[in-house]
Amino acid sequence: MALSPRLELRQSQTLVMTPQLQQAIKLLQLNNLELTAFVEQELERNPLLERGAGDEAGRGDDLDRMVNGGEPEDAGPAREVRLESLRLEDDKPPSQDARNALDTDYDNTFTSDGGADAAPGPGGGGEGDPVGYGAGTVYGSGGSSRFDDPDLRLENALGEQLGLTEHVLQQLHLLSLDNVDRAVAMQLIGALDEAGYIREPLDDLAARLNCPLERVEAVLGSLQTLDPAGLFARSLQECLALQLKELDRLDPAMACLVDNLELLARHDLAQLMRLCGVDAEDMADMIQELRRLNPKPGLAFETETVQTVVPDIFVRRGRDGAWVVELNSDTLPKVLVNMRYFKRVSTGTADREQKAWISDQLNSANWLVKSLDQRANTILKVASEIVRQQDAFLAHGVEHLRPLNLKAVAEAISMHESTVSRVTANKYLATPRGIYELKYFFTAAIQAVDGGAALSAEAVRHRIRSLIDTEPPTEILSDDRIVELLRDAGIDIARRTVAKYREAMGIASSVQRRRQKRMRA
Repeated sequence: MALSPRLELRQSQTLVMTPQLQQAIKLLQLNNLELTAFVEQELERNPLLERGAGDEAGRGDDLDRMVNGGEPEDAGPAREVRLESLRLEDDKPPSQDARNALDTDYDNTFTSDGGADAAPGPGGGGEGDPVGYGAGTVYGSGGSSRFDDPDLRLENALGEQLGLTEHVLQQLHLLSLDNVDRAVAMQLIGALDEAGYIREPLDDLAARLNCPLERVEAVLGSLQTLDPAGLFARSLQECLALQLKELDRLDPAMACLVDNLELLARHDLAQLMRLCGVDAEDMADMIQELRRLNPKPGLAFETETVQTVVPDIFVRRGRDGAWVVELNSDTLPKVLVNMRYFKRVSTGTADREQKAWISDQLNSANWLVKSLDQRANTILKVASEIVRQQDAFLAHGVEHLRPLNLKAVAEAISMHESTVSRVTANKYLATPRGIYELKYFFTAAIQAVDGGAALSAEAVRHRIRSLIDTEPPTEILSDDRIVELLRDAGIDIARRTVAKYREAMGIASSVQRRRQKRMRA
């Protein structure tokens, strides 16, 4: 077969990902806060874009600068996104139950993690000290004592809160350390994590400082005497031992209990009593004493602000009982295209490159405005369909959550599954039952007995939790028994699925729950 060049003509359809299309796809999967940050970057880059004013402040020149589809000058009022309403018969949904969880490795043993309920550290306000002028506040010489001093104003005193590092540094001068030991102490303070632990091995720290390990351990022992007790521990056992030593309660039996926390986590009290050499009454008192300790003493000085979830979409009841779905307009950025500035700049220059650059900026600005509007309409369309599919959940609770997948929503609103997936990513829906991520409403289906309607996996998990929460102390439900009860309720589920759901919810096995309830009794 001879090889020779030749020309062939082929016709095919391909999707070209233009920069504008890539930008529209990127905007679709951003939440409102991420979208605001992106728009801020575009406002700095594109001189034809400007922030949109509020309804009251912007009813003047701003309406003259608003364009719809790239019109050159006079433009109509800003487009309003129409809110879809979904009707539902029941108009009084009950409130949502609150659930609390502890943030410790031994959550059944320690009830305090040093969070918001922990006692304030030195320098913080307590009873009789409402503005924070505690023992840690020092008014030395050289400073003004006048009441009009800006440093002594009430708002500054209320907002001041020492962090963990600052709190430890204030006590460092109480230790008798030479220059070398002080340098080692500064490295150890810098190695503290937010809970007050030293996670870095001392061998590595000593090698980095070119210092003998014995000297590093001696400095660490001095730092472990600082307030609060338990700081600079290398493990949970050492943290608890330091606190017990401060309370003069670290006797041999208590030390043995601290060394065998894994048995306490499994509620193996019989083995613990044999190891510690105590009876059941003494063991109960020792466990209660452990529960009063703080496994994370450093969290009492946590100063980081907790970021709350900002919903992107709201769902509320209308006056006629229908569900109303609307975007959170307070967090949506508003941008305008300044056509007056474009006209003045484009007519004031004869340079071809400058005109081409200005024209590109105008196209980019118009495309951004169009993409934002399309994004809002798409999110509303997807959210409205999710609310329509899950109206029983909104009206009656999690037990009525229906099985749902991306394909069902995509077919209902004539969109591609990938578009629905991008819309539901990193976005939250505020409902009368709480704030949920849109992905929460997509759950697998659990088949019902005798061909009945399938149930959502989340609803089945809720039923499992309800059964375990209401089990009597004398009759702990095993996984096999839970399977029987669910099948009696019309849910066909395997035992391994029950065990998987139970472990995912952090619920102990029947043996561990039985031991827990014996301890409480």
